Amino acid sequence: MMVSDKAYYKHLLNTSDKKMKEEIYEVRWHGRGGQGVVTSSELLALAALREGKHVYHAPEFGPERRGAPVRAYTRISTHPIELHSSIYTPDAVVVIDPSLQSEVQSVTHGLREGGLLVVNASTPHEGIVEAAKKLKAGLWFVDAYSIAMEVFGRPFYNTPMLGAFVKASGLVSINTVLDVVAERFGKESKLAESNVQAVRKAYEMVRRL
Repeated sequence: MMVSDKAYYKHLLNTSDKKMKEEIYEVRWHGRGGQGVVTSSELLALAALREGKHVYHAPEFGPERRGAPVRAYTRISTHPIELHSSIYTPDAVVVIDPSLQSEVQSVTHGLREGGLLVVNASTPHEGIVEAAKKLKAGLWFVDAYSIAMEVFGRPFYNTPMLGAFVKASGLVSINTVLDVVAERFGKESKLAESNVQAVRKAYEMVRRL
């Protein structure tokens, strides 16, 4: 069955089909246009697929302009995924753009109790810290800005935040992710090398609050 609406998603959470939802790990990515938010979701999905898992990946755009809020969704499961809607109750939220941490209600909306929150920050925003406490969520943070400026010379946050999420979640192997990233940017070897370096640095530097 193809699923594309919020009503059926709610149905899963309120019937015996809830088990199907619980067997799927859902990640919601928050960023802005031009930051590679969708690419991060795609790379995670490709890594999981390579490890033999079933995946679903999709973007959700607001106004189509650079700097506008963008979301992307990744679902990963050991079983075929029939749920093709947006993600409303994620197991994990990754905030790629540092300015979005202040939009606490938006980025934490629906995050499951005991879930995971990974943010781009040298110090997490007070509101994010409080929200994580209320949800009993694991809060991880990494200064992806500094990593990006060191590696790229420009604020490219997406691959550093992918590395941070992989460390925080343990959902896929870092080696699988590095292989996928190298292949994704392989036509430009310098770019591939830089992205692999950025993923690795964030994986090593991310910390839990």
